[in-house]
Amino acid sequence: MPDVTARHLFSFGAFEADPAAGELRKHGMRVKLHAQPFQILVMLLERPNELVTREEMRQRLWADGTFVDFDHGLNSAINKIREALNDSAARPRYIETVAGKGYRFIAQVARVEPAAPLSEPEAPVSDSPVVSSVLSTVDELPAPPRRTVRMLLIGVQALYLGIYLTALANLREVDDLCREAGLPVASLAVIVATAAMLIPVRLYIGAAAAFDLRQLPGKFARLFPVLLLLDTLWALSPFLLTHYISAGFALGMTAILVYLPFAQRSLVLMYGRERSA
Repeated sequence: MPDVTARHLFSFGAFEADPAAGELRKHGMRVKLHAQPFQILVMLLERPNELVTREEMRQRLWADGTFVDFDHGLNSAINKIREALNDSAARPRYIETVAGKGYRFIAQVARVEPAAPLSEPEAPVSDSPVVSSVLSTVDELPAPPRRTVRMLLIGVQALYLGIYLTALANLREVDDLCREAGLPVASLAVIVATAAMLIPVRLYIGAAAAFDLRQLPGKFARLFPVLLLLDTLWALSPFLLTHYISAGFALGMTAILVYLPFAQRSLVLMYGRERSA
């Protein structure tokens, strides 16, 4: 039996299986898979394109005989693996059923060194303790085509860039509005400084989505608390247009912009999860 306790990852398609950590990851984000199905997946990855019999699986995982309904347990575990990989028994891309005998992993598998120490994995967005208890988790979100998610994510960045550039292009008028509203003199400096800081951030996220950067979800997770604060501040930007629009319309646009950071977070979660082929 190959030694899977060494610090190696199994890489196949867009997935990585980390036997030492007991984790299955897709584009750097952890995919939910319980311990027993994960062990069966590792057995299959150890011997790609080879038949792993049901009896071998029973001896490795249920050797003590404590699990009486072995067939049901194994079938359930295989179904959970296929669900995690978005695979199908009828049209398998990863796990092929050999009727009456066992299973075979049919995709190409490579053993690779982990890109970073196992104790420092990329943190997925949903792992943030500050937001995970109140915001959507990846399991609660739909699974639209990956291309659609990427285009929407790029579109959000373009919208924010338009807001920043419009404000910077009309600083004299923005200054007048701040004075009319009785805001502190430093308000204009805050607008300029935050816009100048956020422009490269938006360019980075947009480029990362355009080039399908796998590390984007983990990096976005670190940025999100600061982005949420700044985006909430910039949600008031429609009131800079009150020379052209009504206060009521500005309020409605502000409400949309308050929601936008959370929509963006959901897009990043969907970006990192499994997609249909």
